[in-house]
Formats: sequence, structure tokens, C-alpha cells
Amino acid sequence: IRNLSKSFGRKGYETPVLRNIQMDVYEGDFIAIMGPSGAGKTTLLNLLSTLDTPSQGEIFLDGQEIQVKNTKESERLGISIIYQELNLIPELSVAENIFLDRQPKRNGFIDWKQMNQDAEKILEGIDMKIPPKMIVSTLSVAQRQMVEIAKAVSLGARLVIMDEPTSTLTEGETRKLFQVISSLKQRGITIIYISHRMDEIFEICDSYTILRDGTF
Repeated sequence: IRNLSKSFGRKGYETPVLRNIQMDVYEGDFIAIMGPSGAGKTTLLNLLSTLDTPSQGEIFLDGQEIQVKNTKESERLGISIIYQELNLIPELSVAENIFLDRQPKRNGFIDWKQMNQDAEKILEGIDMKIPPKMIVSTLSVAQRQMVEIAKAVSLGARLVIMDEPTSTLTEGETRKLFQVISSLKQRGITIIYISHRMDEIFEICDSYTILRDGTF
């Protein structure tokens, strides 16, 4: 990330939220971004996840500048965002959410058996025993997060960004999440972990960066 800035408001009366952000993230890193409310963490997340565009600055991936315009494009580049407000369809099954718009087909029809088998394999790969046919609305918040992570793995994500992932979890659920995160690290997946909980940061992250008043 180079010279990334974001301001809001009409021209001539802009309020800066992010100012000249510089950041390098390497393959396999597990980096935390910390900071108080209003520091600019959410705005930075929105810029990385294509929900917003920067006022200035560039984002590079593998040395090439990227200007991602939609979620599909970020997924193609191997970037997955797991938001605090989870982005799943409650009425669909676990497998359907994991492979949404990418369902395996046979003779022009969805291959339900193959989809459920593939979902089960991915869930087992992150040590989660969630039946792929379960409806997402019946799952706990922690289980839904695991489905989001499974979806990222199914997309071949190289970079996973997590926004306050433990904010609504119990201690036991947090422990399980940390185990899954460890499995992602072992796969070489890069993780940016946005949080304000210092004890978690010091326990599981390789390094951390503090965002305050819109700058590092």
C-alpha cells in the first residue's frame, strides 16, 4: 500500500480519514491492525475490500498495481474479506453458501452430491465438523464464521482480511477460531487481522501496526 488516503465531504470541505498510509505485507504474514474507534480501521478495510475507492494512493499485489472494482475481481486475485457482519445467505445450506455462483454441475444441473462432498472436504481441512447440508440460519455466529473461512479457502484465497472476528464469540469459540487461523497460516495464507483486543493480538499475531487519527 502506497500513500493511501481517503477523505469524505464535498470538495473544499473534505474531512481526512486516512492519510498517506504506507504498508508492506508479505506472503504468509499474520499482521494485526489495531486502533481505537474512529482511527480509520473500517475505512481501510473498505478500501481493501472494494466497498470504497481511495482519494489518492495505490494498492499493489505481486508488484502490480490493482484497481479492484467489485468483489468478484478481488476473489479472482485471491483476496477474501470476512466482515464483522457476516455475508452469508441464511436460507441456504452451508455447501450452497460456500459455492455460491460456483456450484459444480452435471448435464446442466447442479451436482448436489459433488457440492456437498467438496464442502465437507473443505470443512474437514480446517478441522470443522459442520454438516454441509445444514441451513446457515441454524448455525451459531462462530460456525457461520467458519463457513466464511471455508468459502475463502474454496476460492483459493491468498490474503484473508478479518474484521473484529471475535467481537461476539465466547472464549471457547475464540479458541477454536485461533486453531483455524493457525491452519490457514500453515497453508501459507496471508492474514490481516483487524482488532482492538490487545491480548489476542499479542497471542496469535506475528506483528502489529497501530492506526491512530488516520495514519500509522
